[in-house]
Amino acid sequence: MNTQKNELGKNAAVIAGLQHIAAQAINDYLVDPQQCWQPTDFLPDMTQKDALEQVVLLRKRTEAIPAEVISSLVGNMITEEALPNYQSFFNLLKGVNEDGNMASDNGWVRWSRSWTAEENRHGDLLNKYLYLSGRADMKQVEITIHHLITNGFDSKAEQDPYQAMIYTSFQERATKIAHVNTGKLAAKAGDDTLSRICKTIAGDEARHEKAYKSFMSKIFELDPDGALLAFETMMKKQITMPALLMDHTTTDSLFTRFSLISEKMGIYTTFDYANIINHLTDQWKIANITGLKDYAAKAQEYLCTLADRYRRIAERLKAQPTVVPAWINY
Repeated sequence: MNTQKNELGKNAAVIAGLQHIAAQAINDYLVDPQQCWQPTDFLPDMTQKDALEQVVLLRKRTEAIPAEVISSLVGNMITEEALPNYQSFFNLLKGVNEDGNMASDNGWVRWSRSWTAEENRHGDLLNKYLYLSGRADMKQVEITIHHLITNGFDSKAEQDPYQAMIYTSFQERATKIAHVNTGKLAAKAGDDTLSRICKTIAGDEARHEKAYKSFMSKIFELDPDGALLAFETMMKKQITMPALLMDHTTTDSLFTRFSLISEKMGIYTTFDYANIINHLTDQWKIANITGLKDYAAKAQEYLCTLADRYRRIAERLKAQPTVVPAWINY
């Protein structure tokens, strides 16, 4: 227990010393709100006389989209809507916001606000688009969002900033992949506007992914042993989607249905999970780190073979079971 406490204290000190990196990242990876795209750029303009005709066209575009794709899109949107939990999670990390002031000028606190402000547009846009489409049972969607925010969010990072940076690097890339693949399926079904929406959101996720990977790269420079231990620890717990706690019943897991449908439709799969592991180990040059302590060397060995383990798991997966799409307006 003391060893873990000492490790967490050391990690917190390293993160606290990187406030300037977080502050610079706001300029390097985020977009000024005056220049950023906003949800209204992609939605019917309700100030215009032909607004209702624009809505009719939107609804017509979405008619051919498979129910499974709509269901997965809803799950991705619900994930984006739980932003109050994500900002709280980030500010609870050791070394990030010791004063507990959410309006602080601390670099990490400013980053958390600016990052989640950009993310907030994603849920807003997808929520409105789905509402106007008539394809989703929005009352059930709203209930699920309510429960997800009520239930909270657990990344399993245990307030360790190193583990949190690894989790977020992984998750931003996973979300990017899910939106890209959803966009492809939307285009295939004839909805070019939804395809463009998904690709635009994926572009945001790509910038955020780069930021978090850059934070972790700096940590690997300063503390390779601690960074490797955190990477190993996080991967052994497995990365779960932020919407894991969306359920409010034990008899019908909405999260399981969402996950199975995403796998079945190729939106986010076990192969993607394996490829992200491979990408991050390459990004941080895990195999090339030298001069490690014994525990870190063991972590290095584990991480360098992990992607292949998951690829073998993906290859052995049986055909996906039939799953009734959730949140669909039949």
